[in-house]
Amino acid sequence: MAACDCSRMGICESDPLFRIQNKRHTTTADQSFHHAKFYRATFSDCSFADEEEEEEDLWVKMQEEAKLDVEREPILSSYYHASILSHQSLEIALANLLSHKLSSSNLPIGTLIDLFASILNENEEIAESVKYDLRAAKKRDPACISYVHCFLNFKGFQAIQAHRIAQKLWSQGRNVLALLINNRVSEVFAVDIHPGAKIGRGILLDHATGVVVGETAVIGNNVSILHNVTLGGTGKVSGDRHPKIGDGVLIGAGTCILGNIKIGDGAKIGAGSVVLKDVPSMSTAVGNPARLIGGNVNPKRLDKIPGFTMDHTSHIYEWSDYVI
Repeated sequence: MAACDCSRMGICESDPLFRIQNKRHTTTADQSFHHAKFYRATFSDCSFADEEEEEEDLWVKMQEEAKLDVEREPILSSYYHASILSHQSLEIALANLLSHKLSSSNLPIGTLIDLFASILNENEEIAESVKYDLRAAKKRDPACISYVHCFLNFKGFQAIQAHRIAQKLWSQGRNVLALLINNRVSEVFAVDIHPGAKIGRGILLDHATGVVVGETAVIGNNVSILHNVTLGGTGKVSGDRHPKIGDGVLIGAGTCILGNIKIGDGAKIGAGSVVLKDVPSMSTAVGNPARLIGGNVNPKRLDKIPGFTMDHTSHIYEWSDYVI
């Protein structure tokens, strides 16, 4: 490995990564996110549990994928070695990747590596959420060809992980640093998630460009969100002013969900909708302003979790007999 390749990706012996590569500290405090649950479904054939967890070691699998990619494309050898193969854990590799993505003249790589690695190594719930997010992309996005592909190339995945770090800093009262990281994420990934927002695990930001999430928003587990989605406020009202998204929700591209409203577990929001009122669990809302398929009194109930199925179109045929 040439010295220039090594230093370019931050893996030289003097790099902060090598000072913490073998150190892993976990704490019992703050081991889980606490997300509000809304409109809990009672259907026996519906499950909001996390998608079945893989038995295999995810980091070992990613290293195997990286080796195969290098065999197919030897030109990527230095890049893959620096990004994946030289690291002993997923957490350290992620700290390295995000540091290179988000560094600037005001945020040196070494400083970010120290900061990111310490948070990832000391907070087991964040490390576990990273794995769930990787599996979510692999299972739900047909464009995702491997875990390594998601890890290195999906800016939605990278933006979510950077937010998890910023949110931890925010919860510790380190607001200025959290907001600075938030600003860099917005500049680099075109994803603006306030560090105060609380986000569960198994999250897929598909394409991710233009996603905006406000300070008091809450997103549950196993939620899938397309590009140009806004979870925003309705004006200058302060306090708790942003949406609360339940588990297993699917939010289509170009959707605006505004105000302190609740989107129930397993709900589906059609692309381009503007949602200003609560949406019951296992229902579909579409339009501007959004309306429930089947009406407010007896909305048609979904029998599958849209956050898992990624079904964006079935409601169209129920919405109208005229389909272009």
